[in-house]
Amino acid sequence: MAKPDHSKLEPRARKVKILATVGPASRDPEMLRRLFRAGVDAFRVNMSHGAHEDHAAAIACIREMEKEFARPIAILADLQGPKLRVGAFRGGKAVLRHSSHFTFDANPEPGDESRVCLPHPELFGILDKGQRLLVDDGKIRLRVIRAGPDEILCSVEVGGVISDRKGVNVPDAEIPIPALTDKDRRDLAFAIAHGADWIGLSFVQRPEDLAEARRLMGGHGALCAKIEKPGAVNRLPEILELADGVMVARGDLGVELNPEEVPPLQKRIVNAARMLGKPVIVATQMLESMISAPTPTRAEVSDVANAVYDGADAVMLSAETAAGEWPEEAVTIMDRIARQVERDEGYRARVRLLDTPPDPTTADALSHACMTIADTVPISAITVFTGSGSTARRVARERPGVPMLVLTPSVRTARRVALLWGAHAVTTRDIGSFEEMIAKGKRMALRHGFGQAGSKLIALAGVPFGTPGSTNLLHVVTLSGDELEKHGG
Repeated sequence: MAKPDHSKLEPRARKVKILATVGPASRDPEMLRRLFRAGVDAFRVNMSHGAHEDHAAAIACIREMEKEFARPIAILADLQGPKLRVGAFRGGKAVLRHSSHFTFDANPEPGDESRVCLPHPELFGILDKGQRLLVDDGKIRLRVIRAGPDEILCSVEVGGVISDRKGVNVPDAEIPIPALTDKDRRDLAFAIAHGADWIGLSFVQRPEDLAEARRLMGGHGALCAKIEKPGAVNRLPEILELADGVMVARGDLGVELNPEEVPPLQKRIVNAARMLGKPVIVATQMLESMISAPTPTRAEVSDVANAVYDGADAVMLSAETAAGEWPEEAVTIMDRIARQVERDEGYRARVRLLDTPPDPTTADALSHACMTIADTVPISAITVFTGSGSTARRVARERPGVPMLVLTPSVRTARRVALLWGAHAVTTRDIGSFEEMIAKGKRMALRHGFGQAGSKLIALAGVPFGTPGSTNLLHVVTLSGDELEKHGG
């Protein structure tokens, strides 16, 4: 294969990021390259499906692409979490009739139209009369009549065909199970060993669920809490404080809540994450019809556009790229929607409807000043020098009107901020002086297409250089024609 011409791989002409799921439809190295060229900024490895060797091959390919395209790419390893499932049925399925009674019990014998095994002893005894049990993504709905230590008797409110191992949701109770199963622990160890940048923790219910994952991560990678349980919604501020980022996982969230509750809740979660300067991903069924069709529905286009208008850091494709028939087209469409929204003359005002006043710190005040200067003076980019990525997150929180060039000596930081709104990360040697900062900022801006002769740049850094948390310096510089000629025009 001919080596790509890096000079033709321009910075993304949008600030929101695209996260695409790797699967059978996209695992081939050539398809991964095509998805990246089409607009993917980060890849999701879904640990619920596929073998470790398949995931290892995909991760290795993505890391080769980083070298090939000279651009950091984030990898999010998404853990399956404690998914509740029913047992098996005689003949593989049964029909539950509306208004009939149905029992979940601990008997491992195959089930029928009156009962089935529920191999989750932690559920028995904690449910109360009137609480709901939802099976197969809510297609079958039952309400508890009586719950004891060995069985749960229910009334069938919405019947239908129930088959082996279908998922069960319990929206009205906090289930006393850990967020990490034995499988999750093995998958987490694999993800850390293979250098995943983000870990997605599924079915978070309480802040304590994050603690065990943190311990097992051992300081490697960033932790993304997936908000898909009502319990997590009720304790959102505490969970956000402990997580590095969040995902609005609308699949199970839409099962456990009434459908009309999900859109305002999505906005609430996006706003809460933005207030703390933590990346927020909107996920699930964004372009669902493109699993089998080459074009999306108008409603799906509006759904993606609304997430962009809300100021989400990233929008995610799931089965569309993992198992769909049109993975490249799905990425292309999502990229086009995001670009069009961000070109809208009302976009900047919409994305700043959320007031994000700076915290009383020098770093926050300077980050806020970057936005104000970029709104007042023609600025081509904000160059941010950072070791941990915290300064970049502060700037992104303000949603400035110009792109952010993140310069960092840390490969881990560069990959992690690939999910951050408006950030274009470059790994480069650390700076040691003010003069070096100015020279390097200009050089990198020219090299990566963020300026031309006469362009103004904002440089944001901390003195002493190389000291985490010391952001205290803001400088506006102008690129000269001599510098442009020196760096190849």
